[in-house]
Amino acid sequence: MTIHVLLADDHGMVREGLRLFLGRDPELEIIAEATDGTEAVDAARQLHPDVILMDILMPIMDGISATATILQEMPAIKIIVLTNVLEHSSIVRSVKAGASGYLLKDIQADELCRAIKEVVSGQVQLSPQVSAHLMREVQLPETSISKNLTERESDVLRLLAQGHSNKDIARHLHVVEDTVKSHVRHILSKLGVQSRTQAALYAMRLGWETSDSGSQHI
Repeated sequence: MTIHVLLADDHGMVREGLRLFLGRDPELEIIAEATDGTEAVDAARQLHPDVILMDILMPIMDGISATATILQEMPAIKIIVLTNVLEHSSIVRSVKAGASGYLLKDIQADELCRAIKEVVSGQVQLSPQVSAHLMREVQLPETSISKNLTERESDVLRLLAQGHSNKDIARHLHVVEDTVKSHVRHILSKLGVQSRTQAALYAMRLGWETSDSGSQHI
C-alpha cells in the first residue's frame, strides 16, 4: 500500500530535502506541499493524505493550529510534527491537538520513513527529548488504573505503551483489530485523556516502559 504524504513547511529547502529523502522509499508518495497552515488545511480537505509532516513555525496559521483544525474535521489523518522547536508548551499543545508524532528535524532519513509507516499502523512517534518533556506533564490518575480498567483493557494499554500498533495488539491478543480500537476508546474515556499518546504516557509512568531507540514508539 502506498502511503500518501503531505509536506507542510514554509522553507523551500526543507521541503526539497524531504522530497529527496522520502522519494527514495517506494512505499511513500508526496502528493502535495503547503507553505503555511492555511494551505495545509486546504490541501488536507481536498486530498485527504494518510500522513502530514507539519512544521510548527509557519506564517498565517501555525502548525499546531492547523493540526487541531485538520484533526477536528478529518480525524483519520495522521499528523507528525517535524520541527526544530523543543519547547515544552509547543510539545504539549501539539499532543493535545492530536498529533501522532513529534520529531526533530535532525532525524535520519531512514528513521523518518520508518516513523511515517509506523504512525499509519497506529503507533506514536516521539523523539527521546520530546518524551522527557511529556513525562513531566503527565499526572497519574487519582485512582489506580487497575481499578478503572478491565483486565483486557490493561493488556491493551500495556501493549500500546510498548509500541505495538492496533494490528500487532490484535494479533497478540487473538482478537480482531476493531475490538482493539474499541478497547482503546474505552481506555481513553476511563483515563480522561484525548489521545493514545497520553494514555501510553500514563502507562510509562507506571513502569510499562517503551523500547529505547532513535525515537520513542508509543
